[in-house]
Amino acid sequence: RLFYCRVSDEGCAALASALRSNPSYLRELNLSRNKVGDSGVKCLSAVLENPHCKLEILRLFNCGVSDEGCAALASALRSNPSHLRDLYLSLNKVGDTGVKFLSAVLENPHCKLEKLRLLDCGVSDEGCAALASALRSNPSHLRDLDLSGNKVGDSGVKCLSAVLENTHCKLEILRLYDCGVSDEGCAALASALRSNPSHLRELNVSVNKVRESGVKFLSDLKDDKRYKLQTLK
Repeated sequence: RLFYCRVSDEGCAALASALRSNPSYLRELNLSRNKVGDSGVKCLSAVLENPHCKLEILRLFNCGVSDEGCAALASALRSNPSHLRDLYLSLNKVGDTGVKFLSAVLENPHCKLEKLRLLDCGVSDEGCAALASALRSNPSHLRDLDLSGNKVGDSGVKCLSAVLENTHCKLEILRLYDCGVSDEGCAALASALRSNPSHLRELNVSVNKVRESGVKFLSDLKDDKRYKLQTLK
């Protein structure tokens, strides 16, 4: 773990070189809050695409990564989709374009990504539509999706709800803190959970434009034992 250690793209190049020589042991790498940038991510991606690389968790919170870095990561995961489980990209300039690159990988049934954190990444309903399309193609692996702090809105939530209602969708945790969601979005989520009640365990819709009716849509499900929803914020 190299959290906040003043690592730059130069340090990433050194790490990548080491992993190229010995790719099969490191399982978790945390480079959060370093000035990694897209060039550093490209160095790491060149290693990630090696099928002998067994990295399962990659944390890149607040690393100056843009859609260009996401394109490199997506390319690597297309070549080696079966090992990485958790990808943390929060507080980066990912944007809808970056999410589209990642979604193109997520739709691959061989992609085993279970956790995707995109808190405050400049994602809109357009990015949500891309994610929803990917999850429609490959609904059974992703377990934890964090889109907090993005301008998702009700239209983005409706895209996600259309996937959540699929009984093959295994999403267990959905975080939509401060996403511009209203009662309309909550109604869509509630409708989806009525169709597929047995997987989602945690839902966070805090700091949104949710009023009493929106709260009731969801709290009624939490109080009903037929649904697996345990945590509602």
